[in-house]
Amino acid sequence: MQARFGGFTDDVSDFSYGAPANDAAGLRLSVSVFADRGHLRDEMGEDAASAGFRLADTGRLNVVLDGAAKPLGDVVLIDCPQVDGATMAALARLDMRAAHVGAQLIVSTSVEALDDVFAALDQSDPQILVAPSRAERIIALGHVLARLPQRRVRELSEEDRLVLLRLTQQVTQIAERIDRLGGEMPSAVPAAPAVVSAFRFDTPSPDEGDERVGRAARPALPDPRLVRRIIRQRQLRARHFEGDLFADPAWDMLLDLTAARAEHARVSVTSLCIASGVPPTTALRWIGQMTDAGLFKRVEDETDRRRAFITLTDKAVDAMARYFAEIDLVAARMS
Repeated sequence: MQARFGGFTDDVSDFSYGAPANDAAGLRLSVSVFADRGHLRDEMGEDAASAGFRLADTGRLNVVLDGAAKPLGDVVLIDCPQVDGATMAALARLDMRAAHVGAQLIVSTSVEALDDVFAALDQSDPQILVAPSRAERIIALGHVLARLPQRRVRELSEEDRLVLLRLTQQVTQIAERIDRLGGEMPSAVPAAPAVVSAFRFDTPSPDEGDERVGRAARPALPDPRLVRRIIRQRQLRARHFEGDLFADPAWDMLLDLTAARAEHARVSVTSLCIASGVPPTTALRWIGQMTDAGLFKRVEDETDRRRAFITLTDKAVDAMARYFAEIDLVAARMS
């Protein structure tokens, strides 16, 4: 059985391992599996075993959420499709424990529960999967193995390895270009043309003033209505062409966060996943890469610790403002 998802092949037979999953000292890595659905718990255990892990513990979700504290495996697989207040608090505790002992969390959830799960897990740098296929789960396990300095494993098919490599390279290139744009301030920003502008720019909000002290001035962000119009135009292509032809999640998310910044609005991780135009698990992988590259950052809700949002970093805001200012200048010259 084979299907496509976010550029990866959903075929477990493509994922073969040449040796057990050992750490740098040669000790076999252990995995704990917790899920309420019995068949899924068995499936997760099988996938971990096929990846070379030793199954250390398994059980229903309440074992780890409500029971007495017990040793965690090197990797902890959790299925948490629904959450309530107690589950959120327990996930947060587990997140802190995993960060303290260095365990790797791989948490699968649903689109409906994604925002809550994302907010609860802010310490251990977990991998969050949304309704994952078995191949996506094995890719997550492969990421764990990839961090080992002396791994002996072929965790991905050649095609999937190249897709992951391409994703990392693309984000790195974006970050490098943004760094270069930042270094070109302020000479790269021309004076406002005398002709009527093709773009409308908002005045920066008062609360942005402190951020800019000591930094070279940057153009204001464009009118968010313009950015939203660009986003809608990009989305219209899917009505006439196969969506994969134009998949560009990094740019789609940058546009969405730029519009939200100009609107003084906050963007949840679920909303950003939708804006990316790719499956949620793939979008989360992109969000992680963009965060690591210094383009996105996580912002906690000051009034409700159960919520968290994604926003642009200052250098990403600078680059997006300069991008639109340059386009405006070109359009003005052509008018």
